[in-house]
Amino acid sequence: MKDNHFALGHLAMLTFSILIAGSFSFGNMVANMVDPTAMMAVRFLISGIIIGAFVIIGPGFKREHFRAPWRYFLLGGLFAIYFVTMFEGLKTATALSASAVFTLTPIISAVFGYWLLSQITTRWMALALATGAGGALWVIFGGDIGALIRFDLGRGEAIYFFGCIAHALYTPLVRKLNRGEPTMVFTFGMIFAGWLILTVLSAPEIIRVDWLALPRIFWITLFYLAIFASSVTFFLLQFASMQLPSANVMAYTYLTPTWVIFWELALGHTGPPVIVGIGVAVTVVALLMLLRRPEIQRR
Repeated sequence: MKDNHFALGHLAMLTFSILIAGSFSFGNMVANMVDPTAMMAVRFLISGIIIGAFVIIGPGFKREHFRAPWRYFLLGGLFAIYFVTMFEGLKTATALSASAVFTLTPIISAVFGYWLLSQITTRWMALALATGAGGALWVIFGGDIGALIRFDLGRGEAIYFFGCIAHALYTPLVRKLNRGEPTMVFTFGMIFAGWLILTVLSAPEIIRVDWLALPRIFWITLFYLAIFASSVTFFLLQFASMQLPSANVMAYTYLTPTWVIFWELALGHTGPPVIVGIGVAVTVVALLMLLRRPEIQRR
């Protein structure tokens, strides 16, 4: 049974990487239409309604599920930071370069995993994480060695990087803060708390926006984000975080740039230059390295 759960954890993260990649391509098309905080508040609201309905059908809400509600606000706040900075960054960053920034989260997650869960990264895993980070940096700087040496980072990529730190911290915190609550209930608590935070912060902007006048692509993107890149991925990440070590969970982010290329081509956009594709290939190598030797030691 344990092996089955381990395999399901990997399958969950594979699906996660595909769905998350789509959010970069869709998000890039609408990032400048609405204030990111207001847009994410509506996104969390839709996601919360969907997840809440499944909780009612499934395990149901129990008073003991909401002990220490500060946990939900901490996790919801971290994901709110992540999504707001993502869309703020996508105002100027390309979908591919932003997804490459996202692949830096495994190495950050490994640090947080050590700090919070006493997980010690093996030498092989450290090499894999370094390999993935190298590939990500190659994509972020467009294969321009001069820009890499100068660390000439774009504004959008820099903003989004801070969000990725919040995302990396979220992963080990899920395991540390969960007190036996069903995955779906725990996910709902986090989404509800995130929605409340975002709504308070963006209430004037939510009222100001003429939502009905926004183009169809905005609503397609919003519902994709709310259903697939929020409700589904929150559940997948929550489930995988309970089955796999933190660094291994985030390792699947290395597939994101590859999936972004497929999404971009499917949406009729142009693919990256070959020289940038080299960095994408390196991130895939990093994933394969982590899957081959996934061990985590403990202090």
